[in-house]
Amino acid sequence: MPPPRSVVVHGHFYQPPRSDPWFEEMPRECSAAPFHDWNERIERECYRAVVAARVLDGTGRIASVVNTLTSISFDFGSTLLAWLERAAPETYAAVLAADRASCERLDGHGNAIAMPYHHVILPLCARRDKETEVRWGIADFARRYGRPPEGMWLPETAVDDETMDVLAAEGLGFTVLAPHQVVGAEPGEPATYRTTAGRTIAVIVYDGPLSHDVAFGPLIRDADLWRQRLLQQSAGRLTALATDGETYGHHHAFGEMALAALLSGLAESTDVRVENFASFLARHPPERVIGLNAPSSWSCPHGVDRWRADCGCRTHPERHTRQQWRVVLREALEWLVEELHGVFERESAGVLRDPWATRDAYGVARMAGDDAVRVLLSSCITTADRHVGTRMAELLDMEWNALSMFTSCGWFFDDIAGIESTQVLRYAVRAIELAGSRREELEAGLTTRLAEAVSNDPALGTGRDIYERDARPAVPAAVRVAALCGVADHLDVVVQPILPDGHEARVQRDVATVVETRTGREQRLQVAVDAPRPADIHITVQRLDGSASWQLAWSQLPERGRVALADILCGTMMPRLLDDRQREAVCRGRDVQRVVRDAVVEAVGALATDDSAAAALRVLELADLCVLLDRPVPFGAQTRFADLTRTLPPERVAALRPVALRLGFA
Repeated sequence: MPPPRSVVVHGHFYQPPRSDPWFEEMPRECSAAPFHDWNERIERECYRAVVAARVLDGTGRIASVVNTLTSISFDFGSTLLAWLERAAPETYAAVLAADRASCERLDGHGNAIAMPYHHVILPLCARRDKETEVRWGIADFARRYGRPPEGMWLPETAVDDETMDVLAAEGLGFTVLAPHQVVGAEPGEPATYRTTAGRTIAVIVYDGPLSHDVAFGPLIRDADLWRQRLLQQSAGRLTALATDGETYGHHHAFGEMALAALLSGLAESTDVRVENFASFLARHPPERVIGLNAPSSWSCPHGVDRWRADCGCRTHPERHTRQQWRVVLREALEWLVEELHGVFERESAGVLRDPWATRDAYGVARMAGDDAVRVLLSSCITTADRHVGTRMAELLDMEWNALSMFTSCGWFFDDIAGIESTQVLRYAVRAIELAGSRREELEAGLTTRLAEAVSNDPALGTGRDIYERDARPAVPAAVRVAALCGVADHLDVVVQPILPDGHEARVQRDVATVVETRTGREQRLQVAVDAPRPADIHITVQRLDGSASWQLAWSQLPERGRVALADILCGTMMPRLLDDRQREAVCRGRDVQRVVRDAVVEAVGALATDDSAAAALRVLELADLCVLLDRPVPFGAQTRFADLTRTLPPERVAALRPVALRLGFA
């Protein structure tokens, strides 16, 4: 009887990073509604689903709940894992547990494989940056999974000879490629690639048609058909398929259930062995040497031009748009990164014992936290001068953001005005901010180049417009933290627990001292808070020498702190502003936002017969409560107020001017 055929299903789990580079907070994304942002939405639809997938019995009832990651090969982008660790700890723990379980089942060969830290197109990176990204990815993997990775998934499977040489030099045993990326491969058999430098690395080539029919075709909707296709494969000893992990539940609703049903069916088959790439290679070392079609990727038939040229690839082919902006964005950021590397080399020379080795070590320390960064710097700097240490920390953070600029998502989609392209420009803003005396020169050079990148929507302008309008914050991060401190002090709230990550701050005699814990940079700013009503807060922040000042509103406070303060204010305002009937509705479980919305509409209606100052103030405070709950002023309240003003005498309408302004009227 022939040995069972090996089957490996691989899922590449990744989301574009969208946390801002200053506070590492995920902004609200309206397109992800009703969720706060796309990560939250996809975690609900996919990530928590694949670690708790339902397997149904013949009557449609739940027979079992399974963590599919215990049976499939997978990789998670490091930036996604960092978000899951903070925002979805139970899902994160299930991912790590799946790898441990697979190690126990498969003689120490875990299902998880590594990925370069950022989702960058490695063939487009200089070798030194390739090495750093791979080293950071290996270190992050080992820190999370508690073991070294055996293989590495390449972002977009983008590959060239130097990329393979870097993987081999860093001790990685294998990678996974698409059929069109290799020359001389035998279907269903592992192979070896020998780099021009003489190093070797194993290559697994996944089944292209089968993978396509799971990702885009009928198989994800029919587990029985999917199983039949797998069992019908006859070539070689291995059937491997690879898709985006988001196929299972996000791209296809209930796709994780199809995957779970497939795995359940395969477990009953005696002629297949469900395993991972590392365990298969341990039993079947590659014998055949293959070549590469390079540079190439799995998602661009033009090699890697999707990330540097107007090659015609786009997410909405029905729209006749052009992507010439990709050329400009790539060239502009490549110019910037070389300038930033020059700043790093010049300023760190003679201060860091080995600047580029320190950069590699910095990424590892940064993942572990600010204390680890301080320990690293104390061992790498040749002087004990505190100010020198702060500057080296800034330069290393500059390098981190410089590499972050090249996450592939910035070029993948159709327009430079998209949130992914804007995000890579945010990293550019932060990197330039840390460039010291060359800051203005570098920003001018970058924006001049970006002016040549034209959006497909004329109303959105050029890359320069997007940089200045959407990527560069209107208010510096330290100023926003100082404003938060001032408001917390005004409300007698302890500020430290509600500060954004990477910051410490305190207020004394209206002076806020703000410290970036990652770099040690300290700023002192004067803060004044005007709060005529609990939620109608206006903040003025200025430098102590008066050289610059900023006016901030509630919405400009860092989100984490703003939400915490809103909870406190809502807790004091709602008992006072809601009547007994409305409070009872909340107690019965009615949505608080809806109760408050209805209360605003009712309060506006009451102005028809109640001309007291208290009635007008109640409308103002209920409208403020909507803001605290992250809701707009209710449409019904605006409509009712407009109807009301048509019936009231002019002097009464004039007296309600503050209410009109608060409800959005001119």
